[in-house]
Amino acid sequence: MKLRKNIATSEEGFVFNPGTGDSFSTNPIGTEIISLLKEDKSLSVIIDLVCDKYDVDKNQFEKDLDDFVAQLKESSILE
Repeated sequence: MKLRKNIATSEEGFVFNPGTGDSFSTNPIGTEIISLLKEDKSLSVIIDLVCDKYDVDKNQFEKDLDDFVAQLKESSILE
């Protein structure tokens, strides 16, 4: 799963898709996930990294990540 090449992001969580003109903001964990996707990290690696860093329940985070990825796809942020 890859972020589209033309997607602009900021450290503050602002995401802009110049192809559609759409933009949105995300929380710090969402920003971190987008950053990891930019680095071509797989979803399983992202799950491990975030769960280790924030000590969250893995099953719950997997569900939350699936929802977040679906939103990114809907917004044409992911290829």
